Amino acid sequence: DAVYLDGEKEREEYVLNDVGVVFHGHINDIKLRSWSYGQFEENILDSCLFLMDKAELELSGRGNPIKICRVASAVINSRDDNGVIAGSWDNTYAYGVAPSVWTGSVDILLEYYSSKQPVRYGQCWVFAGVFNTFLRCLGIPARLVTAYYSAHDNNANLQMDFFLDDDGKVDTKTTKDSVWNYHCWNEAWMTRPDLPVGFGGWQVVDGTPQETSDGMYRCGPASVQAIKHGHVCYQFDAPFIYAEVNSDIVYSRMEKNGTQVIENIDTRHVGQLIVTKEVGGDGMMEITEEYKFQEGSEEERLALETAVMYGVKKQTTQDTAYQQQEDIDMEFQVQKAVLGSDFKVTISFRNRSHNYYTVTTYLSGNIVFYTGVTKNEFKKYSFSAKLEPASSSAFDVAIKSSEYLSDLLDQASFHFFVTARISETGKILARQKATVLEIPTLRIKTQGEMVAGKEMSVTVEFTNPLKQTLENVTLYLEGPGVLRTTKKEFRQIPANSTLVWEVKCIPKRPGLRKLIASLNCDALRHVYGELNVQIQK
Repeated sequence: DAVYLDGEKEREEYVLNDVGVVFHGHINDIKLRSWSYGQFEENILDSCLFLMDKAELELSGRGNPIKICRVASAVINSRDDNGVIAGSWDNTYAYGVAPSVWTGSVDILLEYYSSKQPVRYGQCWVFAGVFNTFLRCLGIPARLVTAYYSAHDNNANLQMDFFLDDDGKVDTKTTKDSVWNYHCWNEAWMTRPDLPVGFGGWQVVDGTPQETSDGMYRCGPASVQAIKHGHVCYQFDAPFIYAEVNSDIVYSRMEKNGTQVIENIDTRHVGQLIVTKEVGGDGMMEITEEYKFQEGSEEERLALETAVMYGVKKQTTQDTAYQQQEDIDMEFQVQKAVLGSDFKVTISFRNRSHNYYTVTTYLSGNIVFYTGVTKNEFKKYSFSAKLEPASSSAFDVAIKSSEYLSDLLDQASFHFFVTARISETGKILARQKATVLEIPTLRIKTQGEMVAGKEMSVTVEFTNPLKQTLENVTLYLEGPGVLRTTKKEFRQIPANSTLVWEVKCIPKRPGLRKLIASLNCDALRHVYGELNVQIQK
């Protein structure tokens, strides 16, 4: 049929596996957490069928995976149709729970099925996790995909516009485009009889509301193969997805007389790494090459020109204005750091010329949502330095925990801009990097024999790493086939102290199972732990 996937191992993974892995964090510090899809749990099939009723998909269309994906991508989010999950990206989660609390799709789908009201709250991996459950439940092979440095291009001109002020710092008021540290979507496997031969197979579908498509917040299905080759004329929403993985970042500055000067173009930043869970294991499989050709290759340029020909707008800035400072390289490194500790940023210059240069450097440290949108600037630092001919030099900037702790967001994510102006030539060098702090994990242990139908005990342990007491902490624990989601609240966890929570349960199904725990409180989010357990018959 239209969703037939050749290969027994692939079918077991993409249809039958009820636990998956979500890759998140940051490209230089990839984090993973398990997600319980639970497509075989009680009442999940009913709630997925209800979603198609809710979307008013006519019965004749329910054998068509293209239509199913199209309406489901709209009904998974609550924008404009009161769908399953309400998104929130502003760190306020009143009347609901933080997205980082969820450990799987079952609770979300069952709550929606019984209340018929959007479940609060989700962010991209939650939308993608629930969408994956829906697809696998209906027998459509599906996988959850993470793209690091995914662009959100507001006007589909294949260009992320970052505007600099007179000092060479990024002007957050006029810069509207953003680059997400990562973005999760899904791929569903199907034939595409509506497209020319060769565009079947994996299709991008995305339930996270970003832009409208035919008047509703939805995205896809779009052929991965078509995106790779720049054939963005084929439906659905291919230009938007093409821009997510292939935009250039253009740094420009307004002169006093109103002309726009391009200071720097970064063609390699966006869509650097695209991954999914490997078949039959918890490891990571890179699929970047399914979406794009090698950066800078002949094929990549050709795909770009094809996309432009099909109406994805490319910039029309006169290239005459843009000449880079060729003989100086600037790079910077952010030291790996644990939440609550100090760390440093090292900025290095290499002067390849025989000239002396003076450079004035600005570092701006921002606390950002993982969507790349800035919450606030917590560090400003500038210095001047002389660069000797034919030599390298490095400068350290210290970042103290007291500077960032009070404003931290869910994912403890920072974004650093470094811009340097060369006094002698007036040219600007610009670089940006995001980084994520190490967050403590939960430890899960089991006691006694683990046999289906017999009671066993599970303990969750957590040590508070901060120099402050954590207030109103909730722990969650679930394991498909072992125990339903349970939670417990703790008033306080003093600094550096350890909390232990024991849960008794009776596993139902034998085999290899996964226990997943998460912790939530206002000062600390995205704390997880997991454990594989073998349940005997």
